[in-house]
Amino acid sequence: MARTPRDAAGWQQLGFAYGEDQRIVDAAHAFGRAAALEPAEPLTAFAHAQSSLDAGYPAAALFAHARALAPGNLATVTGGAAALAVEGDPDAAEALLKDTLRCHPDWLAGHKQLATLRWTAGDSQDFTRSYAAACAAQPHNLPLRLAWFSALMQARDWEGALRIVADGEALLGSVPALAAARAVLAAESGDLQRAEEWFARTASIRDDALGLAHLRHCLRTAKLEQAESLAFDLLRGRAAPLVWPYLSVIWRLRGDARAEWLDGSPPYIRAFDLDFAAGELDELAAVLRRLQTRRAAHLEQSVRGGTQTDTDRQLLFRAEPEIQNVRAKVDVALREYVAGMPAPVPGHPFLGAPRGRLLFSGSWSVRLTAHGHHVSHTHPNGWISSALYVSLPRPGQLGPAPAGFIRFGVPPAGLGLSLGGFGQFEPKPGRLILFPSTMWHETLPFDDGERLVIAFDVMRPRQPT
Repeated sequence: MARTPRDAAGWQQLGFAYGEDQRIVDAAHAFGRAAALEPAEPLTAFAHAQSSLDAGYPAAALFAHARALAPGNLATVTGGAAALAVEGDPDAAEALLKDTLRCHPDWLAGHKQLATLRWTAGDSQDFTRSYAAACAAQPHNLPLRLAWFSALMQARDWEGALRIVADGEALLGSVPALAAARAVLAAESGDLQRAEEWFARTASIRDDALGLAHLRHCLRTAKLEQAESLAFDLLRGRAAPLVWPYLSVIWRLRGDARAEWLDGSPPYIRAFDLDFAAGELDELAAVLRRLQTRRAAHLEQSVRGGTQTDTDRQLLFRAEPEIQNVRAKVDVALREYVAGMPAPVPGHPFLGAPRGRLLFSGSWSVRLTAHGHHVSHTHPNGWISSALYVSLPRPGQLGPAPAGFIRFGVPPAGLGLSLGGFGQFEPKPGRLILFPSTMWHETLPFDDGERLVIAFDVMRPRQPT
């Protein structure tokens, strides 16, 4: 039998051990015991606040205490603002971030969090104003300007993004990062001729974002051989999880057998109908609805016509019994899915991973309403991805099949490619779909009603040391 810690240090160590095992409810309890024994210890105070937030417990006051103990730790501000927003005080969350950014105008994570808070509250016009104020205070800060540019690019504000680049060039001259930004902007805004010119000018720059934009441009302009060459080059760096889905597209367009090697034949997709008792899904749906507090989806998400819970905090870590129940059922299905995978294949992005401990890299919930859907996307932070259907529109609301289905293999519409998918699945309450995170997938629009889903990514297992 494990020993109960006798002092604050022991409880703190136990809390970190639980955290490593993603037992966040237990971690919050352990850190709470440590904080009660040694309330002025800054690391314990922060860990108690963060684990409490992740477990779904009230945490704003705990973060305020942690901030008082470690005023220079900006993570206490990030967590505190998140806790205030969750607890129904977004104005206080915004004020906390704004006050901190006045003292730290180059704090990129704070700007992103504030912009996200404003966007998801419905401010689509002026959500990046903290970047503007910071760039006025630090006009030569290139990383700050590029972060502002990225936020407007995600919002597809092409004119605003172009102004940021032009102003930067007036202040800083013709620096490589701004030239790369012009190339990316031209490509993604559909100015194909100008994109061609800027990619030629920036050919010597080694940058993943630039390389991915160039790859996408080559797909739009039917330069498959060049696209493949760019993809192989990018595979050698950190962008590899983003690149494999494009290789799938390239190989399928060329009729290359490596497409089946990559995606599987049949594709590595499985459906599991989980065993829920009567009423369990309704109770779970009620919990998920309470967590859908945003007015708009996050900028970087694939949701259209709905909202999504924050991906900065994992849904499946929360303490509600309904969520712990579904996590236990998911764990069983995941183990079965991994056990049924083909033998390891060295160099394969999916089959090449070691079959070790299964940990989540993200988990969230999505609520779609009438005509809601997901655009085609992948999950570069995961190894295995998912969709678990909790509540669906009534049969008469969905519309004719395949309305509301999940479809695999169709590339993003913005690439302008004529390439069909290789599979689709009908949603049913309690059905879990598991698939490789590198696989393109989308949700087709439906006519009316509400569609509640839990989704998660499983972390790529590490090689044992």
